[in-house]
Amino acid sequence: MSDSKQEEVVAFLRSSSLFGAEPAAIEEVTTHISRLLLGPETALKLKRAVKRPYVDFSTPELRLQAAEREVELNRRTAPNLYRGLRRITRAPDGSLEFDGEGDLVDVVVEMRRFDEATLFDRQAVAGTLTPEMVASLAVAVAEFHQALEPVERSDGAAHMAGVLDVNESAFASNEVFDRQSVEALNAAFREQHEHLSRLLDERGREGRIRRCHGDLHLRNICLVDGEPTIFDCLEFDEELGTTDLLYDLAFLLMDLWHRDLRDHANLVLNRYLDVVEDEAGLPVLPFFMAVRAAVRAHVAATASSELAHEKPDEAEEKREEAWSYFRLAEALLTKREPGLVAVGGLSGSGKSTVAKAIASTIGLAPGARTLSSDRLRKKRFGVAAETPLPAEAYTGEVTQAVYATLGERAKGILSCGHGVVADATFSTAAEREAIELVADESGVAFNGLWLEVPAGELLRRVGARRNDPSDATSEIVLQQLGRDHGAIDWSVVEAGGPIEQVREAALAALAQASTKAVDKPS
Repeated sequence: MSDSKQEEVVAFLRSSSLFGAEPAAIEEVTTHISRLLLGPETALKLKRAVKRPYVDFSTPELRLQAAEREVELNRRTAPNLYRGLRRITRAPDGSLEFDGEGDLVDVVVEMRRFDEATLFDRQAVAGTLTPEMVASLAVAVAEFHQALEPVERSDGAAHMAGVLDVNESAFASNEVFDRQSVEALNAAFREQHEHLSRLLDERGREGRIRRCHGDLHLRNICLVDGEPTIFDCLEFDEELGTTDLLYDLAFLLMDLWHRDLRDHANLVLNRYLDVVEDEAGLPVLPFFMAVRAAVRAHVAATASSELAHEKPDEAEEKREEAWSYFRLAEALLTKREPGLVAVGGLSGSGKSTVAKAIASTIGLAPGARTLSSDRLRKKRFGVAAETPLPAEAYTGEVTQAVYATLGERAKGILSCGHGVVADATFSTAAEREAIELVADESGVAFNGLWLEVPAGELLRRVGARRNDPSDATSEIVLQQLGRDHGAIDWSVVEAGGPIEQVREAALAALAQASTKAVDKPS
């Protein structure tokens, strides 16, 4: 059935009781493989009767199979959105009806309509996508991934080689990119792939390949009842949808990075890894992000070519978009040395806030792994980061063990070639020396930042905390102020002002320290 023949189905749906609205009030949106009818509270999604190299919806039976799989898969993450599906059949009198005994004509997925202003891509453009929202999203993705059944396979490298094959073929078939740039990018991808092949296969054997979402970008995330909700997964290709968990996450990270929401991307990574302990997979993440960017690059390039004659202005926009993704892929494949930055200071000095503010600038995309002593302590006792701990969780022996764990975790991440920001008080010379030794033993550059804040401001901040990983009280701050912290040879950052100002001061201190390291005679 062609799109023209599907008009009878669309007219039937518009006049049906599913919408509870006048046909003229129902909006329609057409994509390359779907048609959506949007009413006040209900959305209906039809598969277009198309047959493409990557998807076949040419018969009602094929569309029924795809719709059934779409509902099944999307109910994993968005059960409140996907109500079910309705079969459209031919009645004895020749008219159309829902779920009748006659021949199958088409099938429609019935969804709850949500406020499109809550789509994360729109909120990213509007500047209303908050850290709290993306942190909550990261936890949702992590819990979704953890609930998936592992697929036992050891062909992670072969799977990604197949994606690279498709990308190379797509780049070769359009004229947007020059041959020299394409050849250089393809070579960089193949070099990285060869370097990572063993790890990619190991991840498959470890159960890191699962039936994921497959299309996890900001346009497929919205707020439902105030909660980040992932929908519209890739349902029509089991091979593409069955992939490495971090390749699934990489689409979201790349989308945020491309939109220059790099702090958000880094926050997603860190909150995800807090739940899914997969720091050993960090070496594959920039590569995965680059592959996602390359896919977007050739898709936009193809769209530009198709629009060139009839809509030259839109074609030029798509051309620029294609190049922006292409350049991003190049940048993501560029090597950067890992480093260790320690952020210390008394309770209330803003260590965690500063760590989050600078992490995206350190090392490979999407920035450094932040290790917080407060979060590690809560993890040690098996409670959520915001759950207060009793006094016995803060003995000297426990604190020593937490710092030891922080150092061990940092060393492991640095050995993967990824940057680390260590966030702890570091109030004794021994603690500072220990974290510096981690960098020395790992063969990476170290920078220490010591945050200075007036005593009154420390007390105000600590008193104002709610639902915070830190359990520090005003009494603890007073105790800290009364101690001798020894000589501090880290870069001192005045941190009593707004975070934007403190961030700039911290980055300036890191840049100055790096310059001194380069200029230091060997």
